[in-house]
Amino acid sequence: MFTGIIEELGIIESIEPRQAGARMRIRCRTVLADATAGVSIAVNGVCLTAVDLRPDSFAADLAPETLRRTNLGDLKPNSVVNLERPLSPTGRLSGHLVQGHVDGTGELLSLAPLGNENWWLDIRIPAELEPYFVFKGSVCLDGISLTIAKLEASTLSVTIIPHTYQNTNLKARRPGDRINIECDVIAKYVERMLSRIERPSKLTVDRLREEGY
Repeated sequence: MFTGIIEELGIIESIEPRQAGARMRIRCRTVLADATAGVSIAVNGVCLTAVDLRPDSFAADLAPETLRRTNLGDLKPNSVVNLERPLSPTGRLSGHLVQGHVDGTGELLSLAPLGNENWWLDIRIPAELEPYFVFKGSVCLDGISLTIAKLEASTLSVTIIPHTYQNTNLKARRPGDRINIECDVIAKYVERMLSRIERPSKLTVDRLREEGY
């Protein structure tokens, strides 16, 4: 479990395609401070298992599903990625509950300055994810916990404060880039439960006759 508060920017050192999936190596330091082989680290919001740990890097294996559903397959050597360690039991939930299970990707439409180093980010979202977003609700974009500022048709908008802009990979993003999206898990559970509620059938004359009236 993560919170969407980015701890460090990592640099992609290499991506090695394999028969099924790929192996990625990421240069970093902060998230390795207490890491052991097999620990989870969120990379652009994707929960990955860290292996082959070194003092200044770790590797992670990417399954075909991960490459298909996220933007990790778009990365190249020297790409900048957002990194976060899992939430500890004694830590503070500064963002919101993030699983590291990306639901899909959206297209970055624009990142426009608002003044005083604040920014307005517009993202085109997939139609199948639209039901999970609400105004002022939480969303995780490339691993960053953000609050939805506007919803219009297929576009989701958020404001980016100076700290977030300076300490995440957003400043390296450009229109057309794919952004990882994880919907609020609470919204997904609510949708699942509501879908199981049986709706009363429409009452008709034929139905009354069948019941003996």
